[in-house]
Amino acid sequence: MVLFRIALAGAVCLAADGALALGLFVSSQVTPHAEYTFGIEGPAVDAAGVLYVVNFRKQGTIGRLRPGAAESELFTELPAGSVGSAIRFDRNGRMYIADYKGHNVFVIDSGQIEPRVYFHSDTFNQPNDLTLAQDGTIYASDPSWKRRDGQIWRLAAGSDGPVQGEVMASGRTMGTTNGIDLSPDGRTLYVGESETRELWAYGIEGPRLVAPRLIKRFEDFSLDGLRTDVEGRIFVTRILKGTVAVLSPDGKVEREIVLRAKEPTNLAFGGADGKTVFVAQRQGGFIEAFRTNRPGREFCLQQAQAASCQTRGAEGGK
Repeated sequence: MVLFRIALAGAVCLAADGALALGLFVSSQVTPHAEYTFGIEGPAVDAAGVLYVVNFRKQGTIGRLRPGAAESELFTELPAGSVGSAIRFDRNGRMYIADYKGHNVFVIDSGQIEPRVYFHSDTFNQPNDLTLAQDGTIYASDPSWKRRDGQIWRLAAGSDGPVQGEVMASGRTMGTTNGIDLSPDGRTLYVGESETRELWAYGIEGPRLVAPRLIKRFEDFSLDGLRTDVEGRIFVTRILKGTVAVLSPDGKVEREIVLRAKEPTNLAFGGADGKTVFVAQRQGGFIEAFRTNRPGREFCLQQAQAASCQTRGAEGGK
């Protein structure tokens, strides 16, 4: 038996096992309007398939959407004065949260709900987005919207000491650094710049970003979050255009997925096979989702899912 529920912006089918039955590259609304504030951001999916998104009902919170659920619920609250902008998970199930108000990166251990400070620096502009390498190194975009420039931080935990953080040296002056992710082999860091509408690729040599390469400059509409899949394709949210652009690693736009509203902030791969893309939608404060034909890079970093990413083929489509 197939059950149905009707969202405000279209129909979403729930299969008998509770899984979302979504269209390939066709987005549908999966949570009600106004669950999240104007600050809806930072979607990330854990190894159990639970989606987490910042600023549920009010600023400074984290909501979660369990597999098969039609509505989000409160997961936890950040310390007073802190507001999240990004979430990522490591291979051990630890959740990392960028706190742009308090200049922190928090961590929540697997099975816990209390955030603790993982790294703090008063010299942060405002940590915006995060990405994690296989060895646990965190890269954080750090824009200054006032100056219209930005930088990238590298955070690495020592074997028996505190977390070390540093601004990565770069051979070029960056614009407002925003969305950030790694290539599947971890050797290339992709950084989107909102003001210039440019997507850049950098090689990584320890604390240095080298060989900057312009991947794509969009003629209109700003960029926000981005994620990569296992083939290295780059999924970029085009805020105010209301699309997700899918680019090859060399910058060719393969397709643009039209969304249910015009202000997507960031996205995350999830679902049972890592091929469901969840999008945080600022216009309306809801989550929408579509299917793609390859799993996400970070989904495949999570230990429980690593083998399945290597054995499951494409769902179809180019």
